[in-house]
Amino acid sequence: MRRLEAYLKEFAGFLAAVFSTLLIGAQVAHSCEISTSENTPPREIITCGDAVTIEREPAAELQITERPNEAAPRVIEVQGGAILINISPGHSPTEVRTPHAIATVRGTKYIVDAGAEQTSVFVLEGDVNVRRPNDPTTVTLEVGEGTDVTPGEPLAVRKWGAARAEALLARFGR
Repeated sequence: MRRLEAYLKEFAGFLAAVFSTLLIGAQVAHSCEISTSENTPPREIITCGDAVTIEREPAAELQITERPNEAAPRVIEVQGGAILINISPGHSPTEVRTPHAIATVRGTKYIVDAGAEQTSVFVLEGDVNVRRPNDPTTVTLEVGEGTDVTPGEPLAVRKWGAARAEALLARFGR
């Protein structure tokens, strides 16, 4: 009987973890809504209360892990493709994780582009802290700055040229 109780308790914990995660293309969690932009290029817009708005390229693969009783997600995992994210001030910090980088912010607007070989982060408003998974070394990006996080290369803050910034913004109809 105790084994059954332990199993049921473990299974309940598993179910709680599964249902606290929003998988794009699956059922929408209670605090997030998905709509489709009518602009070109087409993209999904995910709104989590008044805390976070995410514009997702059609090819972007992402997963959102919520916080209990709060609109701001705890983690947004991007496995590939780009997202434009706008985080309203006054909410708990949200981490955007890719295979190469972790970007943490409160109240800002920026783009994360996760590719097979690198992750690029570009800031449109505010400041963004970027680091590698399992490495505490952090760089802080400000408006107009970006970084390319590539395995084996040092993190470097760079002012992005107009052509590169415009090409990335064009992917979101801007």
